[in-house]
Amino acid sequence: MQYRQLGDSGIDVSEICLGSWLTYGVGVDDSAGRECLDAAFDAGINFIDTANVYGRGAAESFLGEALKGRARDSYVLATKVFFPMSDSDKGLSRGQIAKQIDASLTRLQTDYVDLYQCHRYDADTPLEETMAALSDVVRSGKARAIGFSEWSPENIEAALALCPPNVKFVSSQPQYSLLYRRPEAKVIPICIANGIGQIVWSPLAMGVLSGKYLPGAPRPEGSRANGEDQHFMERYLAEPVLEAVQKLRPLADRAGCNMAQLAVAWLLAQPGMTSVIVGASRASQVHDNAAASGLSIDPALLAEAAAILEGVRVS
Repeated sequence: MQYRQLGDSGIDVSEICLGSWLTYGVGVDDSAGRECLDAAFDAGINFIDTANVYGRGAAESFLGEALKGRARDSYVLATKVFFPMSDSDKGLSRGQIAKQIDASLTRLQTDYVDLYQCHRYDADTPLEETMAALSDVVRSGKARAIGFSEWSPENIEAALALCPPNVKFVSSQPQYSLLYRRPEAKVIPICIANGIGQIVWSPLAMGVLSGKYLPGAPRPEGSRANGEDQHFMERYLAEPVLEAVQKLRPLADRAGCNMAQLAVAWLLAQPGMTSVIVGASRASQVHDNAAASGLSIDPALLAEAAAILEGVRVS
């Protein structure tokens, strides 16, 4: 496992981050979740990402129990705030940030998180109020650093203009993959110029880049394409996309890895990248994903992979 600094925070994190959306505390039983955590630590993963809204607190509660026997300085813990936790609890107001960080710390059974992220931008709260409240969280010792997810270039620049006196963001959590490359145009360049690292979600385009969805074939039973998420996946499941993805298989063979590892390795080779968030419901998946860190793949091969998918990118 290789490690990188998270933006200009001074915090070192593993290139692979274990995510918890739709898994721990919700879709995966606790024993399997604990096995995944153990596998992550065994593989050298020290970075764990969650959010208060995942299972309306269930993911944080699971992690609090599962991690409490480990030394707090042995892992980097990130959570998020924004989405509704009740009919009245949502957004990034000063009151909500103060309330939700305390609730998250209680569920996580810790005095601080390493990274506190805005899950989305709150257009209903003045940005000055949000940045001041996040700065209070850091200065009180409840978080070491702050970040955001899926903010527009304009939102990011407006926040940077308020720092100082406010605490500056050190991380961005965008959707980014070989099939979804929108952040490259503006978000990533702004972040590189301002010491903000990328923590990528959906690196496999909801599993499509693993190659398990074959063109012209029924969708695998039990897969996300047959579940509640299928409406999110339709653009990735178009036949031209699936046909192009299968053309990556011989490239992965040449690189000595599987297709998912190739997709993650491509991300880690891009400018501004810090870590790639992967989900896992089995320990074997954790080890498989972790193996993508530190792969030495010819840049020309990675460029060939991107070229193959150029005409079918969804963004």
